[in-house]
Amino acid sequence: MSLSTPVSRRALRHTRAIDIQAFAREDGLWDLDARITDIKVNATKLASGMREGGTPLHDLSLRITVDRQLTIVAAEAVSDAVPYPGFCNTIGPAYAALVGLNLMKGFRHELKQRLSGVAGCTHLTELAQILPTAAVQAFANDVWPTHDAASDNVPHEKPFQLDKCHALRTDGGAVARFYPRWVASKPELA
Repeated sequence: MSLSTPVSRRALRHTRAIDIQAFAREDGLWDLDARITDIKVNATKLASGMREGGTPLHDLSLRITVDRQLTIVAAEAVSDAVPYPGFCNTIGPAYAALVGLNLMKGFRHELKQRLSGVAGCTHLTELAQILPTAAVQAFANDVWPTHDAASDNVPHEKPFQLDKCHALRTDGGAVARFYPRWVASKPELA
């Protein structure tokens, strides 16, 4: 299903693109390489000078390295295009503060505690906020099974994705259909 047809003519003015790639490393760790770009169609006058249309206002990258438990063991950030050269692009080393955080255990809260406001870059911190779900997608079927292993005659815990979103709630139809042994029992009426 696509978005509805716009109700009036419109002209593209700005594109924000976010790209995240996950890499399994030979040493057993994983790299998540994330990039955010902001590009205006027309020339833009910034306090620091003119930026030609089609030239990135922001081109920022963040790499975190995680173990198989999703604990960050290394982090680095670079700013290749920024609106205030010599200022914005000096914050990269601050993102080492992510080391030791776990993407699945209070990560977004800790990220804000460590790198919000003047302690970080608004755009890099925003980019970091979406890394937990990107890591889950990367680990699905590669590190964590997403099927119900009961048919494999292997003892298995509840699949990790159940009760993590609307569609896969254990009292819902998708779980009843695709993961029947994990359907939550309905409470009995007194």
